[in-house]
Amino acid sequence: MEHVLLSTTGRLARLDLVETYAAARAAQIHQSRAAHDVVASAAPAAAGVGLVTSAGRALRLALADVPVLEDGPWSLAEAPAAGAILPLAADERAVAVFSLDLDAAPLALGTRQGVVKRVVPEYKGWDDWEVIALKDGDAVVGAGLADNADDLVFITSNAQLLRLAARDARPQGRAAGGMAGIKLAEGATVLAFAAVGKDATDRALVATLATGPRPDAALTAKVTPLALYPVKGRATGGVRCHRFLKDQDRLFLAWAGLPPARAADADGGFRNLPALDERRDGTGTRVYASFASLG
Repeated sequence: MEHVLLSTTGRLARLDLVETYAAARAAQIHQSRAAHDVVASAAPAAAGVGLVTSAGRALRLALADVPVLEDGPWSLAEAPAAGAILPLAADERAVAVFSLDLDAAPLALGTRQGVVKRVVPEYKGWDDWEVIALKDGDAVVGAGLADNADDLVFITSNAQLLRLAARDARPQGRAAGGMAGIKLAEGATVLAFAAVGKDATDRALVATLATGPRPDAALTAKVTPLALYPVKGRATGGVRCHRFLKDQDRLFLAWAGLPPARAADADGGFRNLPALDERRDGTGTRVYASFASLG
């Protein structure tokens, strides 16, 4: 089945898979790595594919404009940026791709200010439509399809993780503004949001990178099983997912999703993450290379 992939560097490509995306992604653990191989999102292409942006818009992709990847390690190095295919504003970022199948699960969205929304599937042949009414200063940070039995995950800049049942966010029409997802501490923002299928929670991972206010502050990375974090109610604060060292005060990057957990620099070059850490709120492992994305 053909899928559309979106890299964390904002590039788009198609890939024909003979197995499920989850199985194909897992197989990448044993593949050599290449530039621009950190995948932020993937969607089956059969019913058409939409792209969610940070501005709360969805845009229909013309699949003919999206090149096909060669066999081997997933590298989107030669793939076009989303902004070269779709009319994105200068300050608008490609966040996720999703299936336009009306029988698929609702699209779930999480925002920087902690809002969650599941959107009733309604596409009607539109090329460009709103999927959430954002408040001033807010932006979509993550999106994915989520049925009632699935989990939604928020991770904040002050290292709080909220795992909640998707059923707690009832589906709304496309013009609605969503509802309270995670309760944020003063000054904190949401860094990452993900939808995790009920059949994947025992395999899903959480990756975090902590830093501090000074240029010489320690950088520590951690990869932890999502299953270690309890399910809590909507509009609560979650639990700590990364303990800071004395010169650290925030997370710089965060991610939750299917294995493998991967990292890249700003140019798409691959960076290594530490081995799995079973401590839910450990301090992580010191890293020295530059990181720009997790996925």
